[in-house]
Amino acid sequence: MAPQQERAKRTRAAIVESAAVEFGKRGYAAASINTILEGSHATKGAMYFHFSSKEDLARAVLGAATAQYHSIFERWEGAARDPLDTLHAIIVDIARGFGESAILRAEFRLIAEPEFHAAIVGGSGSLWSRAARDLAVRAQADGLIGPGVDPDRFGRVLSATLAGQRFLRDVVADPTSLEELFVQAYEVILAGVTTDGWRQRHRSSGWAPVPIPEPEPAI
Repeated sequence: MAPQQERAKRTRAAIVESAAVEFGKRGYAAASINTILEGSHATKGAMYFHFSSKEDLARAVLGAATAQYHSIFERWEGAARDPLDTLHAIIVDIARGFGESAILRAEFRLIAEPEFHAAIVGGSGSLWSRAARDLAVRAQADGLIGPGVDPDRFGRVLSATLAGQRFLRDVVADPTSLEELFVQAYEVILAGVTTDGWRQRHRSSGWAPVPIPEPEPAI
């Protein structure tokens, strides 16, 4: 990549990251373009070279969040775990992501705004529900969840439950870690859908550890 293209790429990424911080703190309507520019060390001309408006910038943040969710799902694709343990690892990874990524925190704030409700349907919410559904199908085929469980409903309920936990934790200032809240919610749902055999094995062995991934090398 040519040096000029590389600089443009870094500038765009810096603007998106700074915008994520601002949207995550203030929401879409109250977010300040000047604050975003200060945080990114970019000029207004550079910002409008990459983004036509504040809405366009917010949609870029949503797109970056979707890419991060894709990376999480791909990290666990083909993992040597049973499907329910794989789903546990994904849940833990996402909970950690909320703590580490301004992009994911901003996405959660933005999709609550009327301008971006449609992003729930085609964005990360859809990805997450589909991933949970696909793993539930595998778990059902492996005899880990009951034959009467609807995998689509399982995916929707789990996705909505975790989103609710994320929202309520902020509202009531719950000191419990998001990772612990997510896993608790997942275990409550599993208690109603898993087979006796899986529950017995899980009681004796618990969840496999979820290692923190190595950071990607700098470009």
